[in-house]
Amino acid sequence: MNYIGSKYKLSDFIKTSVQETVGSALTSKVFCDLFAGTGIIGRSFKALVKQVISNDLEYYSYALNRNYIGNYVSIEASDYVTELNQLEGKEGFVYKNYCTGGTSERMYFSNINGCKIDAARMQIENWKKSREINEDTYYFLLASLLESADKVANTASVYGSYLKELKKTAQKEIKIISADFEITENQHEVYNQDSNTLIKKIEGDILYLDPPYNARQYGANYHILNTIAKYDTFVPAGKTGLRPYERSNYCKKGEVALVFEELIRNAKFNYIFLSYNNEGLMTEKEIRQIMKRYGRYDLVTTAYQRFKADKTENRNHKATKTTEYLHILEK
Repeated sequence: MNYIGSKYKLSDFIKTSVQETVGSALTSKVFCDLFAGTGIIGRSFKALVKQVISNDLEYYSYALNRNYIGNYVSIEASDYVTELNQLEGKEGFVYKNYCTGGTSERMYFSNINGCKIDAARMQIENWKKSREINEDTYYFLLASLLESADKVANTASVYGSYLKELKKTAQKEIKIISADFEITENQHEVYNQDSNTLIKKIEGDILYLDPPYNARQYGANYHILNTIAKYDTFVPAGKTGLRPYERSNYCKKGEVALVFEELIRNAKFNYIFLSYNNEGLMTEKEIRQIMKRYGRYDLVTTAYQRFKADKTENRNHKATKTTEYLHILEK
């Protein structure tokens, strides 16, 4: 999934930094990914640690991580995936509100794909309600649908807007691909809560933090994924069909330092790792000052190429060099 702030390219750097700080033997450790997003970092530690605690405020993220982190024993769902791909499309909520053939002029998906997404989403919910599938299989299928829908979305990268013409990938008919997860011996926990609330209820060894860096609200940028995941009823607002969403204080210049220090103060973890870059709302100095109040502080950095999507059909990508800071606190 093309995701703002994804740590996919930095996962090896983060894993190495954690092991150099904590030690390479992590099998007895509890690792928490508090702002999980698509769960890339939690997934990279899942087989290495005793338990992963994963959390994110956005429901689409919860659905993805409930599968990738929460599921840890084998699931036989290939027949369900095949059936979803064979369904006839239905003119449901996505088609009516996010495709040009519906009642709106929005073009987030082709008409065919909008109907296919609706049909699949309805069927997954019907299987759950009839107890044809259990919760593990439900989130496996939901994660599979979300990622497959994202591949045919008619956007430049996020859902804050849609393209005026269907790009080539959006013209392809959706094919639901299984969201296969890593099987482990130990059970993991997945939450859908405000991070500053949850931190008071959990404890462990390693806390990894990857909060929003700037004013971009994830609830707005990925509102379509939340709509597919929740599949609830609301009145889409404005040109982009926004749904109501919670605004994170981590995206507010006047609030971010206060909520960040509150989080650090309440964290019952021995080691805290914060990913932040040189374009963030908090400066390196601010973060250092806050974290040094609570223990032994260190900092490691790496330069990497961040890509920005061009909002054209061609979507040529321009590489931008960014410095990633990994702030380390031993409480």
